[in-house]
Amino acid sequence: MVLAPSKTSRLPGIAACALAVAVSLVVNRFVPGLSPATAAVALGSALARAGAIHAPLRPGLLFVSRRVLRAAIVLLGLQIAMPQILALGWQSLAVSATATGLTFVLTPLAGRRLGLPSGTSLLVATGVSICGASAIAAMHDSADSSDDDAAGALAVVVLYGSAAIVVVPLLASWLGLSHDQLGVWVGAAVHEVAQVAAIGAASGVLGTAVTVKLGRVVLLAPIVAVTTSLRRRASPPAGAPATRTRPPIVPLFVAGFLAMVAVRSTGLLPPVVTENVPAVTNVLMAAALFALGTGIDLRKLLKGGRVMLLGGIATGLIGVISLAGVSLLR
Repeated sequence: MVLAPSKTSRLPGIAACALAVAVSLVVNRFVPGLSPATAAVALGSALARAGAIHAPLRPGLLFVSRRVLRAAIVLLGLQIAMPQILALGWQSLAVSATATGLTFVLTPLAGRRLGLPSGTSLLVATGVSICGASAIAAMHDSADSSDDDAAGALAVVVLYGSAAIVVVPLLASWLGLSHDQLGVWVGAAVHEVAQVAAIGAASGVLGTAVTVKLGRVVLLAPIVAVTTSLRRRASPPAGAPATRTRPPIVPLFVAGFLAMVAVRSTGLLPPVVTENVPAVTNVLMAAALFALGTGIDLRKLLKGGRVMLLGGIATGLIGVISLAGVSLLR
């Protein structure tokens, strides 16, 4: 008989996560394009590689990587007000949705041609097409993917998203994009919200870019729900031998995410809540991804470049498709 870990046994791991979050917030302060979540997962992986993650930390890390992660994704919904997103107009929304959808569908096909595991391809597709580390964490929690799959996808988000902070404004200037076109392109093509904000602030298109980006974040719920539903159908039917529990059609945390979007969209939340929710969400997500990062072995990732190649393909897809769309905007 295996006993569940007590709440007291979780405290060392939870304390380690809290310390990691503090470090990640300091890193983000000096490198704004590197979100606290991304910095945290890198820190977790580095500590695991150094042998600094010991058995007493595991119960707390497991709790944070599962329960706290789901809470962070639910709270992410409170950042999204649908009236504000709809005010962008159908053309901008169509550009973003088309680029997101095509990238999510085509990336796993490219991954299959490269001989990558389906879990890796799925997480790369999710991270690039939707919202970086948050989307990877949500899909990793719902789909049948390993920590190594998550490591590859997170590395892609860090590498190509960071490069976009420099490359996208230069390309926009060379292509002669207007401010409105640049704002939509940044929001529709760049991986992380923090990276979008960094480009938007430097280019004077912060409001448009972040709003378009949050429109992509809304797609996290239906994409995760559809993916888990397809996995559920692929699971053995009732009465047949099965090696794992069939996933729910709509994960509870996804339903919670949508509920929070609905709550925010009513406009009834006081400013003190809407102003502080992003900070709370960032802290929880950083804690969860630090815990996830402690199970990642970067040595396996660095042995091959196929994940990085797939990340480049996915980044190119969403960049080119969204650029083609914004070129039609007036």
